[in-house]
Amino acid sequence: MTNQKYIALVDCDSFFVSCERKLNLELNGLPVSVVSGERGCVIARSREAKELGVPMGIPLFQAVEKYPECIYISANHHAYGKISKMVMAILKDFSPNVQVYSIDEAFVDFTGLTKLYGKNYYNLALMLQQKIWNETQMPVTIGVSRTKTLAKLASDKAKNSKDRIALAGKQTRQNLLAKTDIQEVWGIGRRLGVKLRGYGIKTAIDFVERDNGWIKKHLGKNGLEIKSELLGIMISPISNEIELPKSISDTKSFLEFTSDLNFLRNELSIHIHSTCTKLRKIGCRCSTIGVIVRTKDFKTFYEKENLKTPLDFEFDISKIAFKILDGMYSKTTLYRSIGVVLEDFSLNGEEQLTIFDDNPKRIQNENLGKSLDKLEQKFGRNIVRTGFVNKNIPEKQGWLTIPKGAEIMK
Repeated sequence: MTNQKYIALVDCDSFFVSCERKLNLELNGLPVSVVSGERGCVIARSREAKELGVPMGIPLFQAVEKYPECIYISANHHAYGKISKMVMAILKDFSPNVQVYSIDEAFVDFTGLTKLYGKNYYNLALMLQQKIWNETQMPVTIGVSRTKTLAKLASDKAKNSKDRIALAGKQTRQNLLAKTDIQEVWGIGRRLGVKLRGYGIKTAIDFVERDNGWIKKHLGKNGLEIKSELLGIMISPISNEIELPKSISDTKSFLEFTSDLNFLRNELSIHIHSTCTKLRKIGCRCSTIGVIVRTKDFKTFYEKENLKTPLDFEFDISKIAFKILDGMYSKTTLYRSIGVVLEDFSLNGEEQLTIFDDNPKRIQNENLGKSLDKLEQKFGRNIVRTGFVNKNIPEKQGWLTIPKGAEIMK
C-alpha cells in the first residue's frame, strides 16, 4: 500500500531531569526531582526518585519531609527550552516532516527513510536515538507505527523496554491494544475512560471492537477518528506548520511571602519581559493581557483586559498589567507568587491599523524590542531588565537547601 505512512513519536525521557543531568553530570544515578519553584510542587522525577516513592505534584515542603534523600532542583525553563530546540533541530535534519508536539515530544515521518538510510524501522529508530544522545546527551524513547495514536502507545510501551524502542506493526497491534488500558489511549483520558468502563470497555481492544454506530452515538466524530487511528488508519497526518499557542504565560513563586507592591511590580515586569521575548520569537502580538497572583494561603486571583490594538512590547504591556495588578492588590495580603498570561494572538502584519495608531512610536518600540532580543542572544538572558529593579531582591538559587544531608552544592 503506497499511501501507508510510518510515524515515530520521539519522547525525551524525564526531560526536565535529563536537562539538569546534562548541565551537571554529578546528578547521574542519583534520585532527582525538579520542582516548579522554591514554594512549588514536584513536576519531574528521575527513575531513582520514582523508586523512592516521590509522587508527581507533591508540594516541595511535604516532599522534603517525606523523602529527604532526594535532591530537589528549582526548574530552569529557559535552559530546558534551549535544549529542546537542540533535540528538535536534530529531528528536522533527520526527516523533512516533523511535528513538534510539546517541549519534549515530536512526531517524525519515517516514510521513505528506510531507503534513504538503508535501515529497517527498528534500526532507523536506534540510529536516531543514538544521534540525539551523542549530540545532546538526551535519552529518548521512540515508538513507531502507522498512526500518531499507535506511535504514542508504542512509545509508552517502549518506556519499560531495555532499548526504549517499540514498533507497533500489523501483527503486534492487537496484542498492544489488548494490554492498553482505555484511559491510556490518546484522546480518551481519565474522565472519559471512567465513563467507557461503565459500558464494559476496559481496554483499547474493547473499544475498537464496538461498532461505529455505538461509538458515534456516545463519542461522536472524535470517537470514530480514535478508532480509525487505533486500527492503523491515519486520520491525523503529521503537519510541520507552525501553530500559534493558545496562551503564553510566565510565573514564579517568591523565596519569601510579601505584600510589597513594588516588589510585585518588579517580579511582574520580569515575567512580562520573558513572555514578550517569546511573542517576538514567533512573530506575534497579543490582544489579551492577564495577571495572576497567589496568596500565602494558596488562593488564586486572575484578572485580564482585552486590547483594541495587539501588542508585543514590554513597556506597553507593563502599563496595562500594572493597572490590573493595582486593582487586585491588597496591602493586608501576603502573596506567594505572581505571573502574566498573554492570549489571543495574531501574526505580525495581520492586524488592522487605525488612523489613531501612533505608527512612529510603534516602529520605535519594534526596533527597541528587537534590540533587547539581540542583546540577550549575545550576552545571556536578562542582561537588560525592563522597568525597575529592587536591589534588595535575593539572587535566585540554582539549588534548594535540603536537610539531612540531601543538599548538593554546585
